[in-house]
Amino acid sequence: MNASTPQTLLVVGAGISGVTAALEAAEAGQEVILVESEASVGGRVIRNHHYFPKMCPPTCGMEINIQRLEHNPRVKVMTSTRVTQATRTDSGWQVRLTQAARTINERCTACGECSKVCKATVPDPHNANMNEVSAVRLPHPAAWPAHFILDRDACSEEDLRAIVSACKYNAVDLDATEKEDTVAVSAVIIATGWHPYPVENLDQFGAGKIADVIANVQMERLAAESGPTAGKILRPSNGEAPKSVAFVQCAGSRDVNHLPYCSGICCLASLKQAIYVKEQLPECEVTMYYIDRRAPGRNEDLLTRVAGMEGVKLTKGKVGKVEAESDGSLSLRLEDVEAGRLLTASADLVVLATGMVPHLKDGKLPFELKLDDDGFGLDDPDAKIFIAGVSRRPEDVASSVRDATGAAAKAMVASLSQQRSA
Repeated sequence: MNASTPQTLLVVGAGISGVTAALEAAEAGQEVILVESEASVGGRVIRNHHYFPKMCPPTCGMEINIQRLEHNPRVKVMTSTRVTQATRTDSGWQVRLTQAARTINERCTACGECSKVCKATVPDPHNANMNEVSAVRLPHPAAWPAHFILDRDACSEEDLRAIVSACKYNAVDLDATEKEDTVAVSAVIIATGWHPYPVENLDQFGAGKIADVIANVQMERLAAESGPTAGKILRPSNGEAPKSVAFVQCAGSRDVNHLPYCSGICCLASLKQAIYVKEQLPECEVTMYYIDRRAPGRNEDLLTRVAGMEGVKLTKGKVGKVEAESDGSLSLRLEDVEAGRLLTASADLVVLATGMVPHLKDGKLPFELKLDDDGFGLDDPDAKIFIAGVSRRPEDVASSVRDATGAAAKAMVASLSQQRSA
C-alpha cells in the first residue's frame, strides 16, 4: 500500500472529459491520478467516425492529448483500474484503486505475433460487437497505452500456450493477479461518461431482431475506416449499400417509458451521419424523422447544410413502429405532424438515435454522490467532488471539454483551500 500527498487530485474516467480535466490541472501544477476502467484512454469519443461541426476524426485531437499525457510527469495514468473503496477524511478522500490482472504487461510492443497464433475470436466491443476479432489484440488502432489485451476466458489452453510461446518479449503473464493501491486525494473529479440506451428495449422498432435496424453508435462504426466494413456503409442483412436510409430521432428519449429527458446531441449526430451517407452514396435517399430539430448555437450551420442537400428530407413526425417486409425492405409507420396524418414509409436501413445514459446511474462508484432524477451527477463542493462532461448532463465534445476545464478549476480551488486551512 502506498499513500500520495493530500494535494493530489483523482480523476475517474479517461474519456475526453477526464483526460481534459487531468491535463488542465496537471499543466497548472497539480499532481493528478487519472483512473480508467478500460485498457486504454479515449472513452466513447474515440469510437466516433467524425466530430461535428468540423467533421474531422477524433483521433487527431486525442493524439495531441496523448502526447500531453506522455510528457507530463504530474499525471499518473492507471488503466484497467477501478475505484473499489472510498472514505471521507478531513483532507479529502482516501480511496482504494484496484487494477485488473495485467495478463499482458508493459513489456508488450504490440508486434502482433500473439494474434497470429491465437485461434479464438470474440465480438469487438470497439465496433459495437458488429464483427469478430482475435481474443488477443490491441483494443483499437489508436489505443494508448499501445499494449495488447487478452480475453482469457475465450481461449483454450492450447491458445494460451501458443500466445505465451509467440511472445519473445515475455510480456504474457498468465499468473498475473490484481493489484491494489490506497491513495489520499484532496478532491475528486468524476468523468465516467455514458453508454447508449439499449436498443433491445425498443421492441416497437424491431431493434435487436431486425438486422437493418441499427443504433446511431453502430452507424459511427460503419462509417469509420477501422470499423467492421472498412468504412463502407452497408446493410448488415446482406452487405449491400442501402438505397434509402431513415433516421429515427428520440428513439427511447423524451419518453416516460424509457428516457424522459432529451440527450441534446442526437439531432446533431443524425445530421452528421446523413452527411456520411450522402458523401459515400450520393444517390441514396435520406429521411430524418424528428419531434424537434435541436441544433443550438453555431451547430445550426450543420442543420442548414444538411437541410439544403439534395436527396435529404427532414420530416416532423414520430415513428411508432418499424417492421420487416418480405422483399427485405423496412416499413415505418409514423405520424406526419405537419400534414396531420398517419403515413407509411419505406427504407433499406433504419438508424435509431438512441440517447445517452450516464454510467453514474449504475451506482458502481463507492463515493457518496449527489444525482439528479435522471442519474446525472451534481457537484458537491463540501465533499470536494466535482462532475465533468456527460456525467453531469448530455452534451457534445466541445461542451464536455469546456465543462472538464471548469471541473479542474473547481477541484484545484478546493484543494488549495484545504491546503491553506491545514
